[in-house]
Amino acid sequence: MTEASKNVAFIGIGKMGLPMAVLVAKAGFAVTAFDQSATRLAEARAQGISSAASPFEAVSGKAAVMTSLPDDAALRAVMLGPTGLIDAMAPKAVLIETSTVSAEASAEVATAAQARGLAYLRAPVSGNASIVHTGALSCFVSGPKDAFDSAKPLFSAFTRAQTYLGPSEEARYAKLAVNLMIAVSAAMMAESLALARKGGIGWQDILKVLDDSAIASPMVKYKTAPLRTRDFESSFSCKQMAKDLDLILGAGHAVGVPLQLAAQVRETYGALVAQGDGETDFIATVKHLERLSGLGEPKL
Repeated sequence: MTEASKNVAFIGIGKMGLPMAVLVAKAGFAVTAFDQSATRLAEARAQGISSAASPFEAVSGKAAVMTSLPDDAALRAVMLGPTGLIDAMAPKAVLIETSTVSAEASAEVATAAQARGLAYLRAPVSGNASIVHTGALSCFVSGPKDAFDSAKPLFSAFTRAQTYLGPSEEARYAKLAVNLMIAVSAAMMAESLALARKGGIGWQDILKVLDDSAIASPMVKYKTAPLRTRDFESSFSCKQMAKDLDLILGAGHAVGVPLQLAAQVRETYGALVAQGDGETDFIATVKHLERLSGLGEPKL
């Protein structure tokens, strides 16, 4: 990559964006960040990342612009319209969008980017805020293949693996498909654990059973570890999972796929949010099933 191509803007430096931006900077890229939060910008400067006074200043003249945004509304507000960043980006720049958003919102960005001659790479990341700083995220990528090939050094800076899936919105569907499996797995674990406790199995014993059984998986072991100490501090919250399930159901409706399990699990997360667990980790499905089953806290 040329020196000019190593100038990167990073828009949205929250729990995921900031550690990703730090990894990109550590890989030798010149990163200029912008976020609506002055606190986050101060944290970025403390970690050696330049900050801009406005998003337009951040993207001006940059060969690559990366975004990490919370939802469809934020994506549209930041990228589109008369004040959107698409119109402020340098000609032939590449936009790398890492958020979990709908295919519909993403397609609107694609149309605007194409009109400006920009390369738009959809690159939602898989992983969470507890591991992002380690570089252990993976990502799914779709968009122009030549742009993906050129941007591989940038992707390698903040992810351990990248799967290229096609020229359009394929990466968006991949991320939603993975998150659907995660959400349903959390609901299944909750029911299994409640059933085992009702059957007289000790808390640590049933967690060991899950870890050592045929259904053990990275997802299961990722959650049995904090469950051993009843740690529900959020790596990805119930509120965020409810948002993603809304996207998943919308995608299913749009393409004619009945997602009955997704619909049921969405109501579970709706109940958790209503009960005040919105900011709790998404594995709080366990607490929800315990409440429904008349179970108190287990002996650890």
